[in-house]
Amino acid sequence: MPHILIVEDETIIRSALRRLLERNQYQVSEAGSVQEAQERFSIATFDLIVSDLRLPGAPGTELIKLGQGTPVLIMTSYASLRSAVDSMKMGAVDYIAKPFDHDEMLQAVARILRDRQNAPAAAPAAEPRASNGKAAPADKGSTAANGEIGIIGSCPPMQDMYSKIRKVAPTDSNVLIQGESGTGKELVARALHNLSRRAKAPMISVNCAAIPETLIESELFGHEKGAFTGASAGRAGLVEAADGGTLFLDEIGELPLEAQARLLRVLQEGEIRRVGSVQSQKVDVRLIAATHRDLKNLAKAGQFREDLYYRLHVIALKLPALRERGSDVNEIASAFLARQSARIGRDDLHFSAEAEQAIRHYSWPGNVRELENAVERAVILSESAEISADLLGIDIELGDLEEDEILENALAVASATNASHEPTEDLSLEDYFQHFVLEHQDHMTETELARKLGVSRKCLWERRQRLGIPRRKSNATSE
Repeated sequence: MPHILIVEDETIIRSALRRLLERNQYQVSEAGSVQEAQERFSIATFDLIVSDLRLPGAPGTELIKLGQGTPVLIMTSYASLRSAVDSMKMGAVDYIAKPFDHDEMLQAVARILRDRQNAPAAAPAAEPRASNGKAAPADKGSTAANGEIGIIGSCPPMQDMYSKIRKVAPTDSNVLIQGESGTGKELVARALHNLSRRAKAPMISVNCAAIPETLIESELFGHEKGAFTGASAGRAGLVEAADGGTLFLDEIGELPLEAQARLLRVLQEGEIRRVGSVQSQKVDVRLIAATHRDLKNLAKAGQFREDLYYRLHVIALKLPALRERGSDVNEIASAFLARQSARIGRDDLHFSAEAEQAIRHYSWPGNVRELENAVERAVILSESAEISADLLGIDIELGDLEEDEILENALAVASATNASHEPTEDLSLEDYFQHFVLEHQDHMTETELARKLGVSRKCLWERRQRLGIPRRKSNATSE
């Protein structure tokens, strides 16, 4: 069971974080300052340190040296993002801005621990296990043979992917990773970084869809004091933080056109200019971008710069959806089961025959991310050694029915909301869903849209991704 040290001077935050991590099968110790942590613990023995940046006495970055290689995740307020970037340069493995939600913290912790586990022996993320709970033999060319890649699976499309990663990684060429949400695009980006000559330098990951349009240029390229209202001091951007290393831009299709122009300058000239500055500075950054959208069509529609598209499209890697990977899905599920079993100290858990069938034949619209969540939930809820299909929550017929019910609900509610646009017999449920969202998103927030359609915001977001309905920037900014 991974042992995590929390260093946070605010008791309420420290206690809440401890409860969150312990509920997710982590062993947790805590301290209110760097000095207290030194006095009470041998800091280098922890698997991960999660520390606030601003602490009484020494700052949280002191733990980077004291940890002697133990990864340090820095927590910082959004207003202190510049300091977080400096922390990355000092050796912090990552930072997380306050306030953060629980899922965001758990995903960061799981990723860092997984990367640490992979690094020493260059082993795969988790050892595949057979349905009886015992270690499964590795086939030639399977996960074990691709340990340095750190991705599980041995189907032909993935073998081709591994081959391309090995060829591309040592170069400085820009890479565009394409694939549905949840297929593991960031894993590919990390493999490219870890196998490159830049492996010891930072890899800075940015989700372009998660940063408000009004802040994206400042976050990426930095700004000078007085560049805009509230810019009380100059600040370095994330591109600068990646100098000498790798910049990973996830969901690059959501990047505003103005920011695209600045990014193009980075790729063409190898230099950046902070917002509000008249001077440029050189940077040495390798760019890896990822998207689930068709950038070529976006470029034709004027929503993405064509010159930037061709700059990005030097090397294109296409990740297959989980439903297209054959028996890989069972291998990945077994690896997730092994990882979750180790967390709770059990070695007897295994999938029932029906569960294995369900895993193999379910369409997994959320891809690997959905599979991982399903296995984690099943392990937590399991009262016996055998995990059933019901515990996984992926009964195939029920899953399909729920999708139809979502659309029918959307159709009924939307029709009642706007009777003048009732669907015709030629308009499918998905067509009408798309029609309603496109018609009303200019004057409704995401919350209002979801409420009118009778679905959750999460469901609305997932259906946007699946149907390729872009979220309007004005809509996003208003929220």
